[in-house]
Amino acid sequence: MKFTVHATDGAARSGVLELAHGKVETPVFMPIGTYGAVKAVSPAELLENGTRIVLGNTFHLWLRPGPEVIAAHGGLHRFMGWSGPILTDSGGYQVFSLGELRKITEEGVRFASPVNGDRLLLTPEESMRIQRALNADIVMVLDDCTPYPASERETGESMRLSLRWALRCKRWWEDSRREFDAGARAAEGNANALFGIVQGGMVERLRDESLAGLTSIGFDGYAIGGLSVGESKRDKRRILAHTAARLPADKPRYLMGVGTPEDIVEAVAAGIDMFDCVLPTRNARNGWLFTRRGDTAIATIRARSMRAAGATPARISRAATCIICRKSTRFSARGSTPCTTCTTTRR
Repeated sequence: MKFTVHATDGAARSGVLELAHGKVETPVFMPIGTYGAVKAVSPAELLENGTRIVLGNTFHLWLRPGPEVIAAHGGLHRFMGWSGPILTDSGGYQVFSLGELRKITEEGVRFASPVNGDRLLLTPEESMRIQRALNADIVMVLDDCTPYPASERETGESMRLSLRWALRCKRWWEDSRREFDAGARAAEGNANALFGIVQGGMVERLRDESLAGLTSIGFDGYAIGGLSVGESKRDKRRILAHTAARLPADKPRYLMGVGTPEDIVEAVAAGIDMFDCVLPTRNARNGWLFTRRGDTAIATIRARSMRAAGATPARISRAATCIICRKSTRFSARGSTPCTTCTTTRR
């Protein structure tokens, strides 16, 4: 991985990430492909709308279809039909979301699979093994996402556990890299980047301690975790402003799980390069879009567009087609065929 900053404006900056599967201009937003697909959006549509990197979910892909199945398909890129870069998270946030259903120890996290109830153990080494099988361009260390609210003592204990796990991840990663170096797939083994995750809750000095520990270990990039977990906007802005300014300037900076337009603009101004969130695709599937005038229902936008064009609902319906319609050979220029995917008619 290579990262170059080309321009700055205050703390904000623009640059280029050069990864194994292509270049990515930053700042960049990464849509989330939980099970190896961005819901309701095809890989072709992602390219059309300017997406250059997507996020895959290690936890869910581990449970099904499993890393061995994906590895047999040549990695996550071929499995999902996406040729561009991919970042995989570590599974830490999904484990955090299980609440009382999981038990965190020094070894890792024990929990019952939400798919079939199997008892599972996710360790730093297992997270690295899974992500190696997925063959993502950027891989995240396993961390303990500190809940909110939490006492300063609890936050410190959680953050230091994340640091110890980060060291184990780095050691596994280096051992794995040496194994690849010794074999025919050396170039592939060296293509992937490993990012550390800064924790520390709402306490600035704990954030500083976390960052100091991570930089002493050494990573290809650094993420800010543990935000957007229930804290107030004021606390989020305070911790973001404090932490972002202290991240290494020559490395990519990633704010995890933040995706409203307002949050992204604020974070870019603070010097963040990368973002991810489920909100854009989740909102769209439920009939809401982000616009310059705020959140707007799709039905409202559609009605405005129809009135502006002087069109009737029937004419709009006949013109609407999905990507399956447009690419299918079932449709001919001489007639029309009902679309079983989007229930409209192509003419």
